[in-house]
Amino acid sequence: MSLPPSPSLAPDIQHHAALDARMVRAARGIKLLTMASWPAGLEAPFLADYARGVARLPVIDYPKHDFSDVRAELEAVANEADPDHPLGEYLIESAHSWGIAAQLLECLGTPQVTDYSVRLFGKPDVALPGQGPSTREAANHFISIANELDRELMSPAETVEISATALSLQLQRDLDDYFDTRVIDVVLDPTLIAKAAAGATRIRLRTGAAFSDYDRHQLLQHEAFVHSLTALNGREQPVLPSLALSSPRSTATQEGLATFAEQITGSIDIGRMKRLSLRIDAVAMALDGADFIEVFRYFIDAGQTQDESFASAQRVFRGVPTGGGAAFTKDTVYLRGLVGVHTFFRWALRQQKLHLCRWLFAGKMTLGDVQRFEPLFHDGVLAPPRWMPPWITRANGLAGMLAFSLFANRIRLDQMAEGDFSEIG
Repeated sequence: MSLPPSPSLAPDIQHHAALDARMVRAARGIKLLTMASWPAGLEAPFLADYARGVARLPVIDYPKHDFSDVRAELEAVANEADPDHPLGEYLIESAHSWGIAAQLLECLGTPQVTDYSVRLFGKPDVALPGQGPSTREAANHFISIANELDRELMSPAETVEISATALSLQLQRDLDDYFDTRVIDVVLDPTLIAKAAAGATRIRLRTGAAFSDYDRHQLLQHEAFVHSLTALNGREQPVLPSLALSSPRSTATQEGLATFAEQITGSIDIGRMKRLSLRIDAVAMALDGADFIEVFRYFIDAGQTQDESFASAQRVFRGVPTGGGAAFTKDTVYLRGLVGVHTFFRWALRQQKLHLCRWLFAGKMTLGDVQRFEPLFHDGVLAPPRWMPPWITRANGLAGMLAFSLFANRIRLDQMAEGDFSEIG
């Protein structure tokens, strides 16, 4: 982590820097996704039974956790922070978020996990930013479009499978070229639920998973150039080392920024949008009472393989009973985060504040954080990002795409008729 803050800092900054260090120490053991995930080895027996026509609900025995001391320390940090100071406001919200995550982990395997998950990540029926449709309605929109498109529209290169081993070598080469040295290791992990996951210095790929050429570019932009770079840049912060941590409260912005990166670099395809959307719909199904087997079959009916369907259903039932009526709702943040980040970038262009978009890479923060931190960046209290993805550094190109997006959104497609296009030429 970064060096301790300089004694020359103002007393209010030093006070909150010390509180941040305490929060980092307290939160270090709260590994939400790792602890809520299923143990390895459940997929093979389930699929073997399923192949014989026997469908049994998986039973997961979660270890018991006691974070009472950690929660007490987090509450103390929040109580000692100044709610009228930008750093104090950040610390209060962050400490409360870590506290909720700790409570979730203390009740793994019970329906109560759903309540804490909803507090952290929301539900599928939550409206999108700008008083838009619900997250589930947006998901169903993308699913419908994906189902209408014929796979024959895809080029042969887009259907060629890439093994996890081959992809790891390709990504490693891409990252070594970007950093001009070995900074991030790409490794294979047979226990991983998701197809990929990123930390500051390591990207894991699920052993045995099949990838496409789109996946390669998506993983580079999403996992490496957002999740890993924000963690690395967060480690460079002398005052707020917590910006290197994957705080639950920053998940929506992190995943939204990562998915926006896929979109703006052309690394996302309609199949990827469908997968993200199916997960949202599956979370809603589970909350409405569907059990693991019903959700598993939902993914199969949607075109996923049995292996993929098990992994997808497993994400929905992390930490909760598999009998229905409960869900781990993290997957609802992707579309909501994407719409929020896209809207924020357009707002920043209109307000002539694209520098805020670049500062989002200075650590793992929310859209609200980067706005309240603006004077701290200007004063040098917070460090600008050391590493950024190429697309965010090309300000003119980014501004051009956002400016067109701002204008195009004024055109109402529902008021267009086929004959209108003949006037365009």
